Amino acid sequence: MLKFILKRLGSAAGVLLAASLLLYILVINSGDPLGDLRESNAENREYLMQQRTEYMNLEQPWYLRYLTWLTGVSKCFVGACDLGRNINGIEVTDLLANAASSTLRLVLLATVIAAILGIAIGVLTAVRQYSGLDYLVTFLTFLFFSLPVFWAAVLLKEYMAIGYNNWLENPQISLGTSILIGVVAGLVLQMLLAGSLKRRGITFLATAIFVPLLLQYSVWLNFYRFPQMGPAVIIVLTVLLALSATAMSVGLKEKRVLYPALITAVLVLGMYYATFWLLAEPNGWLLLGGAILAVVIPGLIGKLMGGRLSKAAMGVSVTVGLVGAGLTVLDHIFRAWPGFLDLKGRPIATIGSSTANLEGGFWDHFLDNATQLLLPTIVLAIISLASYSRYTRSSMLEVQQQDYIRTARSKGLSERTVIFRHAFRNALIPIATIAAFDFAGLIGGAVVTETVFGWKGMGDLFNTGLHAVDPAPVMAFFLVTGTAAVLFNLLADIVYAILDPRIRV
Repeated sequence: MLKFILKRLGSAAGVLLAASLLLYILVINSGDPLGDLRESNAENREYLMQQRTEYMNLEQPWYLRYLTWLTGVSKCFVGACDLGRNINGIEVTDLLANAASSTLRLVLLATVIAAILGIAIGVLTAVRQYSGLDYLVTFLTFLFFSLPVFWAAVLLKEYMAIGYNNWLENPQISLGTSILIGVVAGLVLQMLLAGSLKRRGITFLATAIFVPLLLQYSVWLNFYRFPQMGPAVIIVLTVLLALSATAMSVGLKEKRVLYPALITAVLVLGMYYATFWLLAEPNGWLLLGGAILAVVIPGLIGKLMGGRLSKAAMGVSVTVGLVGAGLTVLDHIFRAWPGFLDLKGRPIATIGSSTANLEGGFWDHFLDNATQLLLPTIVLAIISLASYSRYTRSSMLEVQQQDYIRTARSKGLSERTVIFRHAFRNALIPIATIAAFDFAGLIGGAVVTETVFGWKGMGDLFNTGLHAVDPAPVMAFFLVTGTAAVLFNLLADIVYAILDPRIRV
């Protein structure tokens, strides 16, 4: 494996070198970097042209400029990157650090959301092949996959930002709209749960009645401007999660998994009260420490009480702990929402990655960053989600035809065990390739998204450099995206061997 990795790294370096040379030649021949100054009537025009020539080393032949850039890149191996200066004399390394942090924050979140939802939808539609749900999801995934990014972004800005901000000034939901939402929710839920015609009918009626009542009650509470949750809702949701996660993994009869999960749910309630004042005005390190504890403590409980099912107990308990911690944080976000609306009356932004000179505490800035992330993340996620769901469905259907799946069913194993323990792991092998390329592709695809939403990230760096015929920012963009593509492709090959030890290079 080590020989294979070194060989792949060597070939990848050759590909990156050739691609960088080609891109550099294309950029420097796409226009005149001094064109705007040649047309200028400024008195110091000659001085500005000389200054820009020095910044960009235009007095040198192109191959020497490329070698200078390549030498600066080689210094990255010793932690002293020198990517040159842009057309204004600003160090590109500093610009790249700010742009990469902004874009990676966006792309990482979109990738995680798309992967989790897409894989879950793919598994569900594979299990329910040729059902109404399968046809509906197939239609929606092809629709999302074919959406032009810029068009979807404009629609989101119109309806989920401008429209929502207008509605939030006086949030009202008419009774007719509530009933319509309830009917649609009922139709979708009965398709998800399936079962006999009687069961589906009861599911539809219950949902069609409950959802309109809940919506009208939320309007009466003025929930959308003053949201509230509290410890009662948190404990109910964590207990329900403990029961459902146990049922999906090993079944409710296995007390060695169920009891640690329920104990974790009780601990979540205790930690809610213990950390209430700490979380009123926390910091990033405090939240990170809480997340680590939400994994370590439930994991130890599951390990000690799980016995022969310790792995399943640890997995379920950690899931309950993490979700419970997330609900606790969500409760404090709800409490901070009214104050955030006072600071920023129209919360969902359409331009930029943050609000300049925003006052307020930790949660106000957290909400500002979250609302700025919302729309571009949705755009990137729904387009990637289509790929994940279709590939997962196809892979699951192929795996379910294998002999070892038929053998597992013939041995009397439950369908849950067959799907999640035997089929799902092997179906993930081709998905590893999709995830590797999707992350690198999203960085490049974020150029359009960032342009529409006015983000100062990698896309803006690329666009600015390309329009100014400035190769330094464009090459910095290539350095990040190209390296990401190569490394994640290599990572996919390594994950292959982890998911299936039979795979040998």
